[in-house]
Amino acid sequence: MTHQPDHAIDGPGEGTLSIAAILAETARRRPDAPALHCMGHTITYGALWDQTRAYAGALAARGVGRGSRVAMLVPNVPDFPRVYYAALALGAVVVPIHLLFKVDEIAFVLRDAEADLLVAAAPLLAEAAPAAARAGVPLVTVLAPEDLEVGGAPVARLEAEAAQADPIERHVSMNPLAAATVLYTSGTTGTPKGAVGSHLAMVEQVHCALIDSFDVRPDDVLYGGLPFFHSFGQMAVMNIGFRRGASIILLPKFDPDEALALLVQYRATVFTAVPTNYAQIVEAAKRNPERPPLRFAVSGGAALPVALLEAFEQTFGAQVHEGYGLTETSPTATFNNVDEPIRPGTVGRSLWGVDVAAADPETEDRVELLTEPGALGEIVVRGHNLMKGYLGKPDATAAAVVDGWFRTGDLGTVDADGIVAIVDRKKDMIIRNGYNVYPTEVEAVLARHPAVSMAAVFGVPHETHGQEVHAAVVPAAGAEVDAAEVVAYMKEKVAAYKYPRVVHVVEALPLGASGKVLKRELQQAFGD
Repeated sequence: MTHQPDHAIDGPGEGTLSIAAILAETARRRPDAPALHCMGHTITYGALWDQTRAYAGALAARGVGRGSRVAMLVPNVPDFPRVYYAALALGAVVVPIHLLFKVDEIAFVLRDAEADLLVAAAPLLAEAAPAAARAGVPLVTVLAPEDLEVGGAPVARLEAEAAQADPIERHVSMNPLAAATVLYTSGTTGTPKGAVGSHLAMVEQVHCALIDSFDVRPDDVLYGGLPFFHSFGQMAVMNIGFRRGASIILLPKFDPDEALALLVQYRATVFTAVPTNYAQIVEAAKRNPERPPLRFAVSGGAALPVALLEAFEQTFGAQVHEGYGLTETSPTATFNNVDEPIRPGTVGRSLWGVDVAAADPETEDRVELLTEPGALGEIVVRGHNLMKGYLGKPDATAAAVVDGWFRTGDLGTVDADGIVAIVDRKKDMIIRNGYNVYPTEVEAVLARHPAVSMAAVFGVPHETHGQEVHAAVVPAAGAEVDAAEVVAYMKEKVAAYKYPRVVHVVEALPLGASGKVLKRELQQAFGD
């Protein structure tokens, strides 16, 4: 049977959707409710939306509108949501930039994204200003207390322009599939790629997480120390918190003692962080006996060692619910739902409308799903949460999304109940004497050593074995680590081909701004 073309069925549709509605609607419903706590000040939803509308007016006066690309280099301060939602309210595409990027890296993102404007925090202008000049992109700053110059040239202040602008009345209508954000991958292999997220993918992510996975309530106080330029903090804290009307504690730069003090001061009920932050906050708790009234905690970004999960629960009386996802999946794909018993060592079930499976990791031109429950394979994802693609990189998009499935590059299993467990990144796997060593598994055992606070396991080239297993460990507070003793300890705990032959005792692990351990730096430091 054939049908005549019908625009109502076959056309692009006339529905509208905007991420900006997350803030606008909550401000309409709960104008006097606290939205942000930052540096001793509290901002209500009504005030935050008014400030955002003024910022949008200033951006509009600069020519920003539907389809414009607004790059942001702003830490976790109230100006982040102001700029983020202001640009989205105008129909622009937001391009948050990694806060640790240097001049060349910032300039690369500005060129690659074809940015029309860069909004940079004043403390970051030393890198931002020359990058914007090199890329030929106009620059405006926030967080500048007064007029300032860089290299003898004045830099426009968005706050001053907003004070003179006509605030917008409401956000514009957007096609649900229109681009909303371009989030750049960390670039640990090759140059960064910009993953394009749609309004639909991100709004649906928020709603699915709230309905089925998280249990965020309007009276909750969320810890907002995860960087908002990263998809985890942006979605799992800011957008989810604002959609529910909860309040968020902002911390521009993570410091475990300051974080714990703020959690206690504002009586935080939800803690969301990456594993390295969990290790640091547990150590901070040894120095501070006060505790916030946490209801639950959320972990993502990397595997959380079970020993650390248990230590946090014992210290703070709150269970940690692990999830899994990537920038390309908006980001959450699976989660240990808050209303279900946690399954330590797993990342839970897929979100509603999202399929997660294990596939043959060696087959690149197609996706061959593994039918045996629990079989180890490459984790693949499909659903409403997928990115639209990598900006300007059709070949990279085609390699990443095959047969409708996004190939994550992570190795894991999916059992008969749909519970997902991540074993490790394919690229992080160590092959010693032909045997596969998964660093996450070894790190989980190292985490149980009483003198070890944090650990990272990585491979170093070896003439005989192909790769040798190395570990970098950070001593626990007040403890001394004997490297030889740790090697002997691990030799007794794991198979002979798995235990680290070399242990490096370090003061701290190299971390990216999102809290992930930069193993590439460890390999470079100890690979000779």
